[in-house]
Amino acid sequence: MMTRVYAGAVALLATSGFAQAADSLVEEAAKAEGYSEPFLQQAETWVLAGFIIFVAAVARPLWRAMTGSLDKRAEAIKAELDEAQRLREEAQHTLAEYQRKQRDALAEAEAIIAEAREEAKRMQKATEERTSASLERREQQALDMIAAAEARAVADVRALAADVAIDATRRVLEDVVEGQKGDELINEAIAEVPAKLN
Repeated sequence: MMTRVYAGAVALLATSGFAQAADSLVEEAAKAEGYSEPFLQQAETWVLAGFIIFVAAVARPLWRAMTGSLDKRAEAIKAELDEAQRLREEAQHTLAEYQRKQRDALAEAEAIIAEAREEAKRMQKATEERTSASLERREQQALDMIAAAEARAVADVRALAADVAIDATRRVLEDVVEGQKGDELINEAIAEVPAKLN
């Protein structure tokens, strides 16, 4: 019968407040078997009081430990979320910086390519001008050499013509004029021929 009383006490403690449970236990104990011993002198009363004090003593620190653990876990999660947010912002900043650097590098590469093309055009134009000037110089040298060769050829032809004319005149005069008078005429004619040819 007393075990039923204890079972009832535990059930009452679980379903209602501590004060109501204690009152109900006292009433049930008084009704059971007609026991007339005063309530405070019963061993069950003190066991029940000890149990209630134990539960109250353990519940509060246990509640504090559970809530403290949950608070620490919440703070750890919040710190992890803050760290993840910071890392995300840092990654976005780094990505934006790399994209800016990539744009700058592309612009610089395009500028270098454009400058290289302009330099190639300048070099091609300079090469064409140098080649043209060189061709003109060589053409002028060739013309000068041709003119010099023509002048030499004309001089050689004149000299040869003069020599031939002198020789022919000498022969003709020798055949036509004989004697001293002929020699004088030949010498005069020979002296006049080079002046007339030049």
